[in-house]
Amino acid sequence: MERNAAVRSRLTHSLEVQQTGRFITRKIYEKLGRRAEEFGLQGLNRAFETLVEMSCLMHDIGNPPFGHFGEAAISRWFASNLNELTPFKEINETEAFKQELASELCSFEGNAQAIRLISRLQKLNLTYVQVASVFKYTRRATEGKPESDEPLAYLKKKSGYYFSESSFVERMQASLGMKSGCRHPLAYVMEAADDISYCLADLEDAVDKGIIDYETLAAKLKSAFAQVRPLDYQKEHFANFGQRNSFDQLVDEVLERAEREDINPEHEFFVWLRVKLIHPLVNHAAEAFIDNIDEVFRGCLNRALLEDKSPCHSVIKAFKTVAFDEVFSFPEVQTLELQGYRIISGLLEFYRPLLALGKSQFDSLTEGKSGNFLVESRLLQRLPAKHVKAYRTMRNEAPADISEPLWEFYCRCRLIQDMVSGMTDQFALDEFRTLSVMEAR
Repeated sequence: MERNAAVRSRLTHSLEVQQTGRFITRKIYEKLGRRAEEFGLQGLNRAFETLVEMSCLMHDIGNPPFGHFGEAAISRWFASNLNELTPFKEINETEAFKQELASELCSFEGNAQAIRLISRLQKLNLTYVQVASVFKYTRRATEGKPESDEPLAYLKKKSGYYFSESSFVERMQASLGMKSGCRHPLAYVMEAADDISYCLADLEDAVDKGIIDYETLAAKLKSAFAQVRPLDYQKEHFANFGQRNSFDQLVDEVLERAEREDINPEHEFFVWLRVKLIHPLVNHAAEAFIDNIDEVFRGCLNRALLEDKSPCHSVIKAFKTVAFDEVFSFPEVQTLELQGYRIISGLLEFYRPLLALGKSQFDSLTEGKSGNFLVESRLLQRLPAKHVKAYRTMRNEAPADISEPLWEFYCRCRLIQDMVSGMTDQFALDEFRTLSVMEAR
């Protein structure tokens, strides 16, 4: 719902991540040099780069309207209402998979939705390597979250795919020789590009919106970095274009350049902040890829490339800390998040009648027989045709050990989540207003 055109959209963010991903890839090859042949990468630089670029462009496509707040809204609505819906209540409680599927439906995750969108809803006809490059987390949503000290706990801290896409993921893993719970190597590069891009972007957007001025931001960044690295922050230096500066020196130089700019000092500040920081962060990501190349190739490096307690990791942490403390706690931002929460919760409530029908009643609706369910019939007609087709296809793929009523209702819940999560922020607002009989302002 942001009206300020200078503030990033999901598309412009994805383009920035793509550029950073390309930069990291080229640095990896530059640093490997002749060693690329040793790891089977000789002559694959263009394929490597193209795959990383594609994964960066696709990395957020499963996110619902309003981002993480949208995920929370979908999850909370299902957690509050699922057990009250008649079809779910009537399913035998002793059925082994009932609570596991219920837990999945109450934990919407954009990363898992991306795999669903790629493989089932849009059927993008990608190669397995292209999909695996987006496969950031490796836990099936019906599985419990691992303890922090368990093997591959980082790679499984969020669900990476839903039960409905299990067979697709298994085929992908088998085709690529990926062990269960492991990533594809290129997913590490995509993740690093995202980490570098959004930590800067959130703060620049905040300055554009007047939430914080760049002078205050500079002071907050230096303070946050000193707190993250209290013992070493003045000693450690970041190499860039032949110069080596401490974090404080780097920020002071950026601030000085901004203050010399007459027309747009805010823009100048972020131009030079990127110049001074992107290179060290990209270099470090490339070095981390190479230093851990055996684990990366096996897909079992149990952390992000930039999460290694290095000075560069501290830069990322400092930026995230300032964003959390100074931006996401700002009243206007919180108001937008609460509005998004209300919109998504309201949309799910409007479509609740489709989830309250019995299996045979819903079957009749999908066959064009509205009967006495005129409201439900009108709601069904508002759903995208491709989502309804995906529902029908998925129903015919029922696993042998799950009863038909449970599987049908699970597919139906997925249908509603597909519909809501596939909206843009503005379309979700328009649909909410339309169904609320509200006049657009």
